[in-house]
Amino acid sequence: MESEFAPLFKLGRAERLQLVEDLWDSIAQESDNLPVSDAKVAEVRDRKRRFLQDPESGRSWEEVKKRARAEHD
Repeated sequence: MESEFAPLFKLGRAERLQLVEDLWDSIAQESDNLPVSDAKVAEVRDRKRRFLQDPESGRSWEEVKKRARAEHD
């Protein structure tokens, strides 16, 4: 890879993994400050309200993963 980042690829595995972790942490910190649209807030509130009215209407995380994997195959 010929780019300004080429020297990074010469780092040892542990150093590259640490770099990835540090980069990921910095992105995560920034994303905490991303604005959420009013429409998304309203959708989450509506979904929560519907779930609280009928908890059986929801799916477990295991069910969601199983369905997603089945649709992807």
